[in-house]
Amino acid sequence: MAIEVRIPTILRTYTDGEKSVHGAGSTLDELLADLDTRHTGLRERVVDGGELRRFVNVYLNDEDVRFLDGISTKVADGDSITILPAVAGGMA
Repeated sequence: MAIEVRIPTILRTYTDGEKSVHGAGSTLDELLADLDTRHTGLRERVVDGGELRRFVNVYLNDEDVRFLDGISTKVADGDSITILPAVAGGMA
């Protein structure tokens, strides 16, 4: 079994258009490093300076990892990760 990572449309250029990919690791950081071995450039779009980018939201089984242990959040086989870019804007 592996960890499923759901990829937003804006990052699918790194996954050859795949909506979800699978990876392994015991923490979110390790998982992102594992994914980067097959989907080069994906990690740097999510991580900056060893921390999650400010405008990228990451959820572990529907829980925001910022309220867990951030990039050090433990993950396990069967977990589901969702990466969502923050959306801003609106009418002035």
